Amino acid sequence: MASLALQFTALKCSPLSSSPLSQPSLFTQHRHNHRRSSTPIVNSVALSNAQNKERTKLKKLFEEAYERCRTAPMEGVSFTLEDFTAALEKYDFDSEVGSKVKGTVFYTDNNGAVVDITAKSSAYLPLQEASIRRIKHVQEAGIVAGLREEFLIIGENQADDSLILSLRSIQYDLAWERCRQLQAEDASVKGKIVGVNKGGVVAELEGLRGFVPLSQLSTNSNVEELLERELPLKFVEVDEEQSRLVLSNRKAIAGNQAQLGIGSVVTGSVQSLKPYGAFIDIGGINGLLHVSQISHDRVTDISTVLQPGDILKVMILSHDRERGRVSLSTKKLEPTPGDMIRNPKLVFEKAEDMAQTFRQRIAQAEAMARADMLRFQPESGLTLTGDGILGQFTSDLPEEGLDLSEVPPAEES
Repeated sequence: MASLALQFTALKCSPLSSSPLSQPSLFTQHRHNHRRSSTPIVNSVALSNAQNKERTKLKKLFEEAYERCRTAPMEGVSFTLEDFTAALEKYDFDSEVGSKVKGTVFYTDNNGAVVDITAKSSAYLPLQEASIRRIKHVQEAGIVAGLREEFLIIGENQADDSLILSLRSIQYDLAWERCRQLQAEDASVKGKIVGVNKGGVVAELEGLRGFVPLSQLSTNSNVEELLERELPLKFVEVDEEQSRLVLSNRKAIAGNQAQLGIGSVVTGSVQSLKPYGAFIDIGGINGLLHVSQISHDRVTDISTVLQPGDILKVMILSHDRERGRVSLSTKKLEPTPGDMIRNPKLVFEKAEDMAQTFRQRIAQAEAMARADMLRFQPESGLTLTGDGILGQFTSDLPEEGLDLSEVPPAEES
């Protein structure tokens, strides 16, 4: 025991700083690390509890909603069953072929337009059904996104159950109705010549194509020269069931010619030149300015005086209403002989004055003829007026010339 005590006494303790006990023991480090790791575990548990509470709350709300829908589905809902029925009646429509629907264009492409007609299926307007006239794009017919229009259902695409719409069919019916109205009014309209054949010419008006037989043309020129020209026309036959539309240029000309009188000055354009004269279009009437009636001076080559497209003033010499022939003159409008060749501008400026002088000479000649008739037939009881005109005779010649180039075109529907 003594020796053991001596052994313990002989032991010397090292300084505290250098002693192993001065460093954290393994037990101490474990406790410290345990405190640091316990914080996220506590947070995770708190988050999990919050989520569980939210899930429980949502589950309870769902169960309450389910029970309410099962027992009282319309409780607290302002949109009633009657409102639902009214909405169906408001937006429901007949989607059968042949029925008309309102729609709004919301997209266009090279082949047509997609139209919203508030239906369960989409609707499409093909290019060929977009207009009664031939077009290359629907925009040429004014069809753009946002346009609201009435369409006709003409079919259904079996591939995707989409409806096929048409504007052309609606316009077609309106065009025939317009033609019937114009025929009843005996109105004269302008038609563009778009085709020719052996029997006559084809004219386009109101979006339709009608036929003008050769017997109903007032011009003797080659029908090929009428292509792309506009002629005054009247309706002879309008039969929608037979798709038959017959027109007459002669009837329209006869109506216009009633406004013309010998000595009237009209404005026209040169249509074509021939060795014997020039054909002048005077508001749809084709008149002949004979080479001998161009000037008092001799004209050997008409092309040196006139060219196709020239605008000039001419005077009516005569017209045959039955045959639709009109004779014209610029020779009678020359202030001095040869002015039409040297100074045509002066001729047109003085045209009204020269025509008035011409009409006065005609009136005097008629008065002298009637005076001679009185001398041979005194028992007729007719007398001359102070102006030398016999009895109630009055000239139907207008005091001023008519400019038939201002005749308005027919109204479009």
